[in-house]
Amino acid sequence: MLLPYRGRSSAPVSTTGHDILRIVSAPCTPVFLTVHADGRRRYSYWQPFDPDTGRGSCYAALPTAECDALHSAGRITLGEAVLDPAKSTYRVRPARTSAAPARTSAPPARTSAEAARTSATPVRTSATPARAARQRSRVA
Repeated sequence: MLLPYRGRSSAPVSTTGHDILRIVSAPCTPVFLTVHADGRRRYSYWQPFDPDTGRGSCYAALPTAECDALHSAGRITLGEAVLDPAKSTYRVRPARTSAAPARTSAPPARTSAEAARTSATPVRTSATPARAARQRSRVA
């Protein structure tokens, strides 16, 4: 049973929610949702070994209620399902933020005087004066 997706809300996220978003956003830490045939849901990720603490090298579960709240709020999204007879597995990713809206206003229009001045001015390249100077030096 998947929860209905609603658009991203601006509701505040708890400290646990921030930690979950940090884990989900880390590209080297894939997070998965496993939905078992009986309806049980489990969000988990692989916790690498940490030599400083001596912990890790195991799957770590995330709080289901908090992850479901983030999914309902539109903060995380689920990928395509990998179906198995006993369970379905989904990749969990952070929701993409919408890009800044495109500029809707047109650039300011040029006045007729600016247009006339621009079209009447010849275009010169930096090579033109050098070529003319070389030709004058050959003649002299």
